[in-house]
Amino acid sequence: MDLSRLYREHVGAVYGFFAYSLREAAAEDLTSATFERVLRSWKRYDPGKGSERGWILAIARNLLVDHYRRQSHRDAVSTDEHPLLLEGLTTGDEPLERALAADELRRWLAILGERERQIVALRYAADLPATEIAEIVGLTAANVHQILSRSLRRLREAAGVTSSA
Repeated sequence: MDLSRLYREHVGAVYGFFAYSLREAAAEDLTSATFERVLRSWKRYDPGKGSERGWILAIARNLLVDHYRRQSHRDAVSTDEHPLLLEGLTTGDEPLERALAADELRRWLAILGERERQIVALRYAADLPATEIAEIVGLTAANVHQILSRSLRRLREAAGVTSSA
């Protein structure tokens, strides 16, 4: 195992996943903890069961669940320190982050439930396809697509963005 390669290739996805739900410091801490677990668990990784990224993000998701269990409250998203770009919420060629203030984005993400926010984070922050997200969260790919679609629709409605479809 080449931990430095794994880290270089996947740290952005792992950190991005955490940044959708946590403040910057907590996202950094859990990103580090994820790679510590990757190192300790590497012998159990089976490439026949999924990609490295999917396996690493499954570890990250488990750490996030553990983090929430330990917390009496959720940390707020820190978009001031780590702006988020949700490709699925753009209008034309203009990114969402240009159209909205950080407070609005924070409120938007808060309207989603924990599962929806995790799935959106896995898709847009970690750039995973629905099939890998489905394996991580224990759903079908069709269900992941449906949750993404409904979540993005709710976020568009909260922003007052109408689709031309």
